[in-house]
Amino acid sequence: MQRIEQVLKNEPKYRLSQVKKALFLDLIDDWEEATVLPKNIRERLANECPLNHNAKIFESGESGEKDTVRVLIVLEDGLKVETVLMRHGDGRNTVCVSSQVGCPLGCAFCATGKIGFKRNLKSFEITDQVLFFAKHLRKAGEKVTNVVFMGMGEPFLNYDNVLGAIRVLNDSEGFNLGARHMSISTAGITEGIKKLAGENLQVNLAISLHAPDDELRSKLMPINKKNNISSILKAVDDYIKKTKRRVMFEYIMIKGENDSEKCAKNLAKIAKRS
Repeated sequence: MQRIEQVLKNEPKYRLSQVKKALFLDLIDDWEEATVLPKNIRERLANECPLNHNAKIFESGESGEKDTVRVLIVLEDGLKVETVLMRHGDGRNTVCVSSQVGCPLGCAFCATGKIGFKRNLKSFEITDQVLFFAKHLRKAGEKVTNVVFMGMGEPFLNYDNVLGAIRVLNDSEGFNLGARHMSISTAGITEGIKKLAGENLQVNLAISLHAPDDELRSKLMPINKKNNISSILKAVDDYIKKTKRRVMFEYIMIKGENDSEKCAKNLAKIAKRS
């Protein structure tokens, strides 16, 4: 929205409301469709804030039903990110968005980590992923109901742009998606957890744990050396105390690594404590 606001900075305030409606409610594909705007503004927006997506779609599902749609988006600088639509069959449609190109954390089980870190995504590059699928679903008379920050990258290492995207998606004049329908998944960046606790936003928080002890977690997730389990649990305790909201824990089962009976018992202790 920053680019759009720059284009409209000398225009009456109602122009921004008109643009938000065109983008997030009418889901226009071309600025020429926003006929409520004067031609000169449409031309400036087309030149400075293009709406076209350079994207390749991959669809999969059982019995021919396209319940999972994966999209590879080519950004303006030629870098690429993936975003995924999960259609649950009960009216819910969840978009899994990326927050970074690549990822600096290098988790052993994650393909994105092998790419390395390229750069943070800007807020509009994050919201564009959601808008892409909103337009895709509109053809079937459906809409995006949930957004999860579980794609490429660590959301809390791009905190400002992620929160900026959430505020745009939550804006009642814009996409108007309830904050409780959005979730942030973090590898345990405690500083991000602390900052989110003070945002007064009812977004959901999920912690990617994936191991019940520091030795194993550091092996699977090098970030644990800086943000170990005890520090994460303390940050979560403080978050719950401050926000009165539940926190989810995620655990990928990796054969021969974190799926032993001992791991299960240690994980149960963490779960009971939490």
